[in-house]
Amino acid sequence: MREYTIIIEDAGPNLSEYVLDFDGCTTTGKTVDEVIENMREAIASHLELMLESGEAIPEPLDFVGTTKIAV
Repeated sequence: MREYTIIIEDAGPNLSEYVLDFDGCTTTGKTVDEVIENMREAIASHLELMLESGEAIPEPLDFVGTTKIAV
């Protein structure tokens, strides 16, 4: 089992989510729970397509951090 970092953003009327490790793997939902469940399904589909096309499955990103900027 692998854990991938997801980013959830406010996209106006919905929430938008993407995975740092997969280009183009995005989803939306009305609630955090909905968007997380949608992303589980999107990741599973994305991994299935990668395997079918012979692509290597990337290892999860090990670290996400923040930085401070003086404004």
